[in-house]
Amino acid sequence: MATINSLADLKAGAAAASVAADPAAPAEPKLDAFGRAYATGKRKNAVARVWVKPGTGKITVNGRELAVYFARPVLRMMINQPFQITSRIEQFDIIATVSGGGLSGQAGALRHGISKALTYFEPGLRPPLKAAGLLTRDSRVVERKKYGKAKARRSFQFSKR
Repeated sequence: MATINSLADLKAGAAAASVAADPAAPAEPKLDAFGRAYATGKRKNAVARVWVKPGTGKITVNGRELAVYFARPVLRMMINQPFQITSRIEQFDIIATVSGGGLSGQAGALRHGISKALTYFEPGLRPPLKAAGLLTRDSRVVERKKYGKAKARRSFQFSKR
């Protein structure tokens, strides 16, 4: 009888191990001591540090409101995409610091950071965000200028004489 119990225990342990190793099973949330999820988003030369916590939908960027920092509606719409895709509009407060690049790059970095932080806060949100392409870092950057060229690829104007 002891061997049957230990064999059953062994099978139960193996089943538990296979469930833990299953990549489809949601992982544990990664939260700090204040109950926030942190992630870094990047696009072009812009870097966004993002903290996500449960709240009323308030987004603060570099100490200013979202509508003040990003005045263009297209940029605000881009930043809110992760919440619309996951149906989590006005459920999280965002505190972010962005630096580098221009406003468009900073908005893209903020969207990337929010998406990553949401997956850390709620691992079950990863599949819809991944399918929408919001977890992929847009690696396009400005090409460097080469010597003997006016810009990265443009040649100087040709003069016959």
